[in-house]
Amino acid sequence: MRLAGPAIGNNGAVVSPRTPHDDDLALALELADLADGITLPHYRNRSFTVKHKDDRSEVTEADRGAESALRAMLTERRPDHAVLGEEEGLVGPADARYRWIIDPIDGTSNFVKHVPIWATLIALELDGRIVVGVCSAPALGRRWWAVRGGGAFADGRPIGVSDVTELADVHLGYSDIGSFVRHDLGPQLTDLAASVWRGRGLGDFWMHVLVAEGSMDAAVEPIVNLWDVAAIQIIVEEAGGRFTDLAGRATPDGGSAVSTNGRVHDEVLARLASR
Repeated sequence: MRLAGPAIGNNGAVVSPRTPHDDDLALALELADLADGITLPHYRNRSFTVKHKDDRSEVTEADRGAESALRAMLTERRPDHAVLGEEEGLVGPADARYRWIIDPIDGTSNFVKHVPIWATLIALELDGRIVVGVCSAPALGRRWWAVRGGGAFADGRPIGVSDVTELADVHLGYSDIGSFVRHDLGPQLTDLAASVWRGRGLGDFWMHVLVAEGSMDAAVEPIVNLWDVAAIQIIVEEAGGRFTDLAGRATPDGGSAVSTNGRVHDEVLARLASR
């Protein structure tokens, strides 16, 4: 998928208005193509070994290879920008106005178990604000993106959040229940899940982009890293939703994540508030 000028989908339709960051979006989509070309063959062929980090999370040569390739392209195309990645940390000037934030494989546990719900996440931050986000899930054949002021899209089509207003009608996504228990939020999650229409333990990027598409109404995670949700924040916001941490701050760097259609956000936060 290659874009020039306004964002153009594979069907030739303009998928976002002209914005100051269309060229950055075009590059982010090229980066996603590059990552997909590395990660998907590993996934299909199961041609990888699995190692564990200090926190016991998995990492494979697909994670490391994809991040290394993305860094190399960014060094060539945006040499004055900083790059923060899950596997290699920050490279470039710490005070750079532009910073790319990369998660080469969000959902590595799924990748390892051959569950197709994993994605490469790519975001661009300008002066502390995310202005471009791409989420590419090649095993699902799906891709979402957003550019600040240009809307959010899935597979070339505009997306938007749901119009659900009552907590009792909410379809809720949440991450691993054990992580809520470990962060003393088990009772709060139970209370929230008992108050909504349906709850699904989807985890990772998947539940948040479903909120952006309007298929789910809220998604919650008690613990995240910046690279897990930087791209997600702008996709949800440009789709008309709201993204905050558990304290209600509109930041991807707060250590937790709550995305909703905006209409039920405050009530979700209130249900998850520490007791």
